[in-house]
Amino acid sequence: MSSIQKSIENGVATLTFNRPEVFNSFNREMAFLLQDELDACNKDTQVIAIILTGSGKAFCAGQDLKEITDPELNPGFKKILEEHYNPIIEKIRAIEKPIIAAVNGVAAGAGANIALACDIVIAHEKVSFIQAFSKIGLVPDSAGTFFLPRLIGFGKASALMMLGDKISATEAEKMGMIYKVTTLDEFNNVVTTTATTLAQMPTKAIGLTKRLLNVSMTNNLEEQLALEGKLQIEASESEDFKEGVDAFVNKRRPVFKGK
Repeated sequence: MSSIQKSIENGVATLTFNRPEVFNSFNREMAFLLQDELDACNKDTQVIAIILTGSGKAFCAGQDLKEITDPELNPGFKKILEEHYNPIIEKIRAIEKPIIAAVNGVAAGAGANIALACDIVIAHEKVSFIQAFSKIGLVPDSAGTFFLPRLIGFGKASALMMLGDKISATEAEKMGMIYKVTTLDEFNNVVTTTATTLAQMPTKAIGLTKRLLNVSMTNNLEEQLALEGKLQIEASESEDFKEGVDAFVNKRRPVFKGK
């Protein structure tokens, strides 16, 4: 059984972490498979939106500690970061298609930070998020120190990373860490509806929006305004824009093609 399962339906690719016996923690094989599947989704014109989720009771518990404590299997932290997690985060942000983290269970360590790197995070009320690194004498990785302070503020992020507190999905939503928390019963329907909605939207513009958001982290105001202007012109020349305007004028539902 593959450690990453993939399905595609109605333009939505679902990538499922599939090592439930170890709470979907990453080993080297799973990290490379996820990268391969993200690349495939990026190239596949039939894939318009992507969902990342987990099988069993967890979303992802981060790194498989058995791998790094096994003298024969341990690739070392340099390879783990440079070949596993850093490329995963870079691909999530570089793919100009919306990526939803459907957090179905505990998200800890690198698992939590992979979720936070996605465009939209949805979790149900039983889920918890844990910056677990300090509990075992490590520092946060997988861009946690980049995204979390920007999501919830420096002070709150600092405390969560140093103390390793377990945060419920409800708390995470209140502090702006995630987009939405649902009931357990509503979770799958909300995720599917959100992904389907995104798959029917003008994905050319969504991809350009993602590009703008990525650089807004580091651009100054002048640089961001200039790039907004450049990409707005590009969006205005797209087929999707023409379709959107025509549908609005004629009071019909638009059919976007991502072009």
